Amino acid sequence: MIEDISVRYLESFKDKRPVDPILIEGLPGIGQVGKLVAEYMIHMLVAEKIGEIHSIYLPPQVILDESGLVRLARNELYLCQSAEKDIVFLVGDHQSTSNEGHYLLADTYCEIAEELKVKRIYTLGGFGVGHLVNEPRVLGAVNRAELREELETAGVIFNRDEPGGGIIGAAGLMLGLSALRGIEAVCLMGETSGYLVDPMAAASVLAILSNLIGVPVDPTKLNDRASEMEKVIEGLVEGEKMKNEELSYIG
Repeated sequence: MIEDISVRYLESFKDKRPVDPILIEGLPGIGQVGKLVAEYMIHMLVAEKIGEIHSIYLPPQVILDESGLVRLARNELYLCQSAEKDIVFLVGDHQSTSNEGHYLLADTYCEIAEELKVKRIYTLGGFGVGHLVNEPRVLGAVNRAELREELETAGVIFNRDEPGGGIIGAAGLMLGLSALRGIEAVCLMGETSGYLVDPMAAASVLAILSNLIGVPVDPTKLNDRASEMEKVIEGLVEGEKMKNEELSYIG
C-alpha cells in the first residue's frame, strides 16, 4: 500500500545512532548547487546510506538505470560518522510537485532531524541571478538572529533584497519549520545564473560549509569541474559578444 510519505531506515542503521549530528540538505534546485555539494561530500566522506523517503508528492515517474531497470523516484538519507562531526545528509531525485507536498515533505524532513536529535540544519541551494557569474558569492539566511554573525565571519553575505522573492522549496521551508521544533537552521545559497548545472557556485558553497562545520573536504575534484564550467561560460560569453557585434553591424 502506498503512503502519502514513507520513511524507511535500512537494517544496517538500527545499531548506529549519530551523536549530536548536523543535517545537510542538498535536494535538486536552482543550478543544482545544493545537490552537487551534498553528493560530493557524501562521496568524499564515504557516507553510508541509512534510509529512503518515498512520497506521492514526488513527480509521478520512475527512474531508469543503465540496464533499463526501474525504481520509484525517492529521496535518501546518508550518514557520515567521523572524529570531527556526525553528519546526516538528505539528498535525492526530486522535490515536490505541489505546494502542499512541499510543506508536508519539508515537515517530514524536520521531523527526521528531531528524531535523530540534530543540533543544526544546513540547507543548500542556488541563488539565481539570471546572468552568468564568474565569482559566485554565497548568500545566507538563518532562523535565529544570533546565527548571523557566525555566518558573516565565514564569508556569507546577507543582503535585505537578496533573494527578493524569498527561498522556495525545502531549502527555505526547513528553516521556518525547524524553528517550530526548536532546531537552529542555516541556508547557504551559491550565486548562479540558474541556466546551467553550476559546479562553480557549488565550490563556493562547499568552501564556506566545510569551514562552518569544521569538517575538511578535499575540493579538488569539484574545483576541476568548476574550471571546466568556467571555460564553457567563457565560450558562451564570447559567443554572445560576437552575436551582439553582428547585430550591431547589421543595424
